[in-house]
Amino acid sequence: MHIFRSTRLFLGLLAAAAVALPAAAQQDSQAPAPSTDQAAPAPAAAPKKHKKPKPAAAPNAAAPGAPAATGTAAPAAAVAGGAKPTLLGQYGEWGAYSAAPGGKKVCFAIARPSSSETNPQAKSRNPPYMFISSRPADKVSNEVSIVIGYPFKPNTEATAVVGSASFALYTQQDGAWIKNVSEEARLIDALRSGQSAVVKGVSVKGTQSTDTFSLKGFSQALDRTDQECK
Repeated sequence: MHIFRSTRLFLGLLAAAAVALPAAAQQDSQAPAPSTDQAAPAPAAAPKKHKKPKPAAAPNAAAPGAPAATGTAAPAAAVAGGAKPTLLGQYGEWGAYSAAPGGKKVCFAIARPSSSETNPQAKSRNPPYMFISSRPADKVSNEVSIVIGYPFKPNTEATAVVGSASFALYTQQDGAWIKNVSEEARLIDALRSGQSAVVKGVSVKGTQSTDTFSLKGFSQALDRTDQECK
């Protein structure tokens, strides 16, 4: 059973940071026009306690606040919820960030998909992204969350496929989390060793989406956030 709490403030920070992330698909780099498939209010998160993996060295990181290696701009300077996300380093497609909304430190690795497909073609959609967050004050470490960019169809599951492993995702509004909490560590291991993660879901209007996230730099970004939020 998942226990949800509001993370509107935290997701505001993520949105501010996400503008600096690589976006291979052109539609994900543009602000969409309003539509019925546009994102619902920010989802809740499922705080869970996990054993934290031992952090490893993270070579070749960009200096905090420096432009990402892909040539995208540094994280937005806009303040979300009175706190400003700090870029810890850019690793391949993944950015590592920290912030302190309400004085509580959070760290997260975040990326946009390298490709996105919808069937039928959606008229507009907010940019999707995946992030792995740690919130020491809540005793939460490496929680996998996905913001899909539209409201999910109620009472449906999404899926995340990494290599030959498939994981069922619980959905609420525009957010998704691992359905079986005991599998989250296995999902993290799969993300660390995999080449890409494919997330599939269905919107409230029946639009099917397939988002492919490159895992280049994932392990290094996660190691960096583990070091920051021990």
